[in-house]
Amino acid sequence: MQSGKSELDKDQIEQWLIEWRNGNETAKQHLFSSLYGELAKISAAMLSHEDNLTLLTTGDLINETALKLLNLNRIQWQDQSHFLALSARVMRQVLIDHYREKNAKRRQHHKVQLVTNFAPDIDESIDYEKLETALQQLQQIKPESVEIVEMRYFGGLSFAQIADVTGVSESTVKRSWRASRAWLLDALDDQT
Repeated sequence: MQSGKSELDKDQIEQWLIEWRNGNETAKQHLFSSLYGELAKISAAMLSHEDNLTLLTTGDLINETALKLLNLNRIQWQDQSHFLALSARVMRQVLIDHYREKNAKRRQHHKVQLVTNFAPDIDESIDYEKLETALQQLQQIKPESVEIVEMRYFGGLSFAQIADVTGVSESTVKRSWRASRAWLLDALDDQT
């Protein structure tokens, strides 16, 4: 059960999301200020074991993500979880873009370890390009699974938060996560 303050914050965040959709610039600023801590957690999880990427701090990743999100004007925001899920997706793309840019310049492959607080059993280094290729393959087979992977693995959202965003039961999210994770690990293994 959440406290009254959490409910008020949740209601306020949802109001800012509605106001953002209606073009209120101040609402965008309030939203990012209020959720900066959550965005920092997502960013830190993504960068916790980075290996000399162009982005050096969580702040850099948050700022680049915020710039991309601020340019989105017609998003039908559902709630805080939806905002954080989309933020995680944008952060993933920012990291992949930086990784590709760096590799294009150096023509070297650096492995990056992606670990969330929710999946400590996956702690091996994963090459971003291989991971992106595997996610694109999974997208062709089961697009909803990629969305769950993005929210869970990259965004660090809980199963309950993902269920809220996707509109499916928490047990369905858990099953999809387990199956998707196994499929991705096999796909990454096949790429080596």
